[in-house]
Amino acid sequence: MTHLPHIKGFLKDEKENTSVPDSIVSCTRRVILRIPVASSVLFFSHSACGKVKNANPFNDKRLLEQNKKIQEANQAPKDFPNFIREGFQVKVVTSDKYVKCISGLIYLDIEVGNGDCPKDGQQVTFHYIGYNESGRRIDSTYSQGSPAKIRLGNNALVPGFEEGIHDMRPGGKRRIIIPPELGPPVGPSTFFSSKQFEVFDVELLNVKDCQRRTIAFYSDVVCD
Repeated sequence: MTHLPHIKGFLKDEKENTSVPDSIVSCTRRVILRIPVASSVLFFSHSACGKVKNANPFNDKRLLEQNKKIQEANQAPKDFPNFIREGFQVKVVTSDKYVKCISGLIYLDIEVGNGDCPKDGQQVTFHYIGYNESGRRIDSTYSQGSPAKIRLGNNALVPGFEEGIHDMRPGGKRRIIIPPELGPPVGPSTFFSSKQFEVFDVELLNVKDCQRRTIAFYSDVVCD
């Protein structure tokens, strides 16, 4: 769900309906808050503009090798997905350990964790590292020195990140590949001028119940 420059548009402001500190819910925090090929590799095709027609396998191989070299230069983590991109048409190449959801979300459980999965209305605390298609690190709560905290079900996270964290368990670690249709908005008002896949390594630390507290004319939400 660095310190590189923070990007508006990933985390909607929910200061009016939660007790989460302003430092966590600030719109300036870039929280979503939006492999070598072998016989076991799966090819997942995604496109913002429809299917690619008459794809050239030799061109695909060239683009794949280019992406792999760029990721190696960026020191992308082990078993990182590869992307064959031609304009807005993209093929995502992963090992067979990854799971593809009906929504288009793709994920890899690195550690499953224990306990109950978070529900809408509960507060989740998590660390994350965000990457672009080139395997370059674009953001990290580890670098910021503190985890992110957010309540689920308030439309505060971009859809793909919230979907990816919803069935995790505390202590679990997961790599989430978010397709453009489940990612942050694009356009002049945001950092994103084109539709890109985003990759996040997420560590779910804990899940807390929340309840609304009203004192006189003051109302807020507390989580414990």
